[in-house]
Amino acid sequence: MKNSNPIRLAFILIFLIVPFSLTNAQSNRESFYNEGVSIERLARYDAFLNKEIKEGRIAGAISLVSRNGKIVHNSFIGNSSLAEKKPMQKDGIFHLMSMTKPIVTAAFMMLYEEGHFFLTDPVSKYLPPFKNVKVAKDVQAGKDGPTLEADKAITIAHLLSHTAGFSHGLGGTQLDNDIAKALYYEPQENIESRVNTLASLPLIGHPGEQWYYSASPDVLALLIEKFSGKTVADFLQERLFDPLGMKDTGYNIDRENQSRWVPVHNLNQEGKLITSEQQLPIEGNKVFGGTHGLFSTAADYMKFCQMMLNKGSINGKLYLSPKTVDIMTMNQIGDLNQAPGQGFGFGFGVTTNLADAKSLGSVGQYYWGGAYSTYFFIDPKEKLISILMTQLQPYSNFYSEKMRQFVYQSLVD
Repeated sequence: MKNSNPIRLAFILIFLIVPFSLTNAQSNRESFYNEGVSIERLARYDAFLNKEIKEGRIAGAISLVSRNGKIVHNSFIGNSSLAEKKPMQKDGIFHLMSMTKPIVTAAFMMLYEEGHFFLTDPVSKYLPPFKNVKVAKDVQAGKDGPTLEADKAITIAHLLSHTAGFSHGLGGTQLDNDIAKALYYEPQENIESRVNTLASLPLIGHPGEQWYYSASPDVLALLIEKFSGKTVADFLQERLFDPLGMKDTGYNIDRENQSRWVPVHNLNQEGKLITSEQQLPIEGNKVFGGTHGLFSTAADYMKFCQMMLNKGSINGKLYLSPKTVDIMTMNQIGDLNQAPGQGFGFGFGVTTNLADAKSLGSVGQYYWGGAYSTYFFIDPKEKLISILMTQLQPYSNFYSEKMRQFVYQSLVD
């Protein structure tokens, strides 16, 4: 080697060293990043959830995050039931509550694509009890207070965007309380019975003049039955759940799967987290509603979300046209107030202004949650889906905001 050219030897060493260095750098990168998500940063989310569990604020949780169609985070921690001291299972079955609404809305829009109706059609064209709806003059006077005729017909677009003037019974006024009692505490035989009850109650305002979270998706559910000739349960099973492979989603939980049910929890009078004494039934349900009622797993709900993120298709099957997904996920309520920086499409909340929202995210992100503290968002710009499942009442938007905060801060590409 004494005759070797030192410069030539240096180049040989460089070519030997550089590939090794690049390989190590790539290896290190892959150990910390996955589809542009920092696994190290996302560990902060797990630490937060574990702290909430340890300090007795939630019993357990499942977090599922997907980017570019690939699962990048899948945590199942804590307990599904504190009373039984059962560890949370990866395939735990949750009450979706209002996360039922986006699914039923998507199913309804499948019928729109088949030409059953126009979005501008009056609802009374198909459901006569909505022909002469009344508006409350004073919402504090309750359902029996003075009313006046609605100044316009309720359209299907009003139903889809929660601008019809209906209530969900959550607003705290006397009329809200009366509506909640009539719809959900009085016995209802089926979805038609519940919708007819809704039609008999006063509106909180004229159609199209306000955004007010409402029981409108129940009307969509009844229209699905009118247009398809099938129960909502059968229509969803045949058109969405079976083809999407959502094997654990439905209005009842089969006996063989009931051990995976995750009951709801609440704080007792002493401030201690307990399994709630009263639970909604998990079998025998016959009111197949659009507002709530479905059970599902995080993995099943991810399949639905991925179909939506893919503009209506997944695994080579088209469920909705991309144009239909576009109209569902754009702001449909103009300047009507929903929340700062937020609008509403058809079945989904939609982020319209990040500065006003004061939250990490993207304009065009769409999302919703459920009354027992289940949450999801879909971000088309980032090709990102996040789902958080727990079962806690009363509902708080706290965990929804924390989910966004921890998931978005983990994006590095």
